[in-house]
Amino acid sequence: MTIAEEEIRKFENHNCAENNVFYQAMEEVIYSIAPLLQSDEKYRKHGIMERLVVPDRVIKFKVTWLDDNNIIQVNTGYRIQFNNALGPYKGGLRFHPTVNEGVLKFLGFEQILKNSLTGLHIGGAKGGSDFDPKGKSDFEVMKFCSAYMTELHKYIGARIDVPAGDIGVGSREIGYLFGEYKKITSTYEGVLTGKPFFFGGSLMRPEATGYGAVYFTESMLEMEGKEPLMGKVCTVSGAGNVAVHAIEKLTQIGAVPVACSDSKGTIYDSRGIDVELLKDIKLNKRQSLTKYAEVHAEAKYIPIEEYPEGGHAVWDIPCYAAFPCATQNELTEIDAQNLINNGCVSVTEGANMPSTPEAISLLQSHKVCFAPAKAANAGGVVVSEFEMSQNAAMSKWGFAKVDERLKETMQMICKRVALTAKDYGVEGNYVDGANIAGFKKVADAMIAEGI
Repeated sequence: MTIAEEEIRKFENHNCAENNVFYQAMEEVIYSIAPLLQSDEKYRKHGIMERLVVPDRVIKFKVTWLDDNNIIQVNTGYRIQFNNALGPYKGGLRFHPTVNEGVLKFLGFEQILKNSLTGLHIGGAKGGSDFDPKGKSDFEVMKFCSAYMTELHKYIGARIDVPAGDIGVGSREIGYLFGEYKKITSTYEGVLTGKPFFFGGSLMRPEATGYGAVYFTESMLEMEGKEPLMGKVCTVSGAGNVAVHAIEKLTQIGAVPVACSDSKGTIYDSRGIDVELLKDIKLNKRQSLTKYAEVHAEAKYIPIEEYPEGGHAVWDIPCYAAFPCATQNELTEIDAQNLINNGCVSVTEGANMPSTPEAISLLQSHKVCFAPAKAANAGGVVVSEFEMSQNAAMSKWGFAKVDERLKETMQMICKRVALTAKDYGVEGNYVDGANIAGFKKVADAMIAEGI
């Protein structure tokens, strides 16, 4: 039995229906760090994996609020504070019907290693609620956020835990949450990131994850001796904040992003996606991508039901580079084979764990450059930490400075991951490189501080 198999057997009790994505993420990390465990026994001696996979605390609470019809609504709120060996807990809040403890444990566990890779002083956490902002009025969203913060404020602080946004939590929701925090505590501090700019937010926070994924890809392609993205056809899944800004940055550097998707279907525009129209439809008006085809008749809209089960239309469009930016396990083995068949050279995860293990294995076996989420989509948390620094100093950075520092940080992460992979005999494997580099830094801090 290998070291990885021995370690995984210890955590079989974690593998239940609610925890399936958490177990998947944990299993991936254990297989990746096996060379580190083999070469240095201190990590097993100090029980690092046993300690790392159990959150410091899981906070679960009831959120009661009144809708516009004065009917009482009840949701469940969470905050999972996973590990603060490197700094204050840091991780987003997700408002979506699929939110449960298992999903948040997966996201929080990934956040520990992602935050470690940035080189910044932040730990890992995640939170949210099964509340769905879609279809709710601004006033209902405000009332829910106020009720949620009434409980959450007890557990957060600028040096304790600094939440940010995630799916369903944008600047509107962060604004309402921050307003309620100030009312309750009478303090004006950097307790949340992703705030509107006029009361402490950082420039470029909405763009950060999408831009960062493109910066990472540029660096990875250069390190692997591949042609740059300029002039190359790219496909992007999703149509939310990450996807839209990845498309925007691809367009800015001269690439040709031709496709994106939402929960109902895929839009394919061979001339290149109209970024401003996409922003208006998805970020401003929150409408379906069918509206895009109504404006641009040359574009093709492919409803999800028209594509075979197990695959997705967006990944069957020939491209040089693919950017899965929607949700976990969206890029399947069938999708991976379609990308390979169509000559795809690079896949970069903009969402959290959007590729299945089978898809990753297939892509890697065909020498497709693969950038895992915990490294490639770290741009959001990088700029969030920049916001924390600005709040602490009561200062403001210009857009150009934030953008420059983001690009430098993503290049540094890419180089660190690539060199770590080479050091441990898995050169070119960015998944293993990211997991080993992220784990080692957290583990060494945990050993240094004792138990």
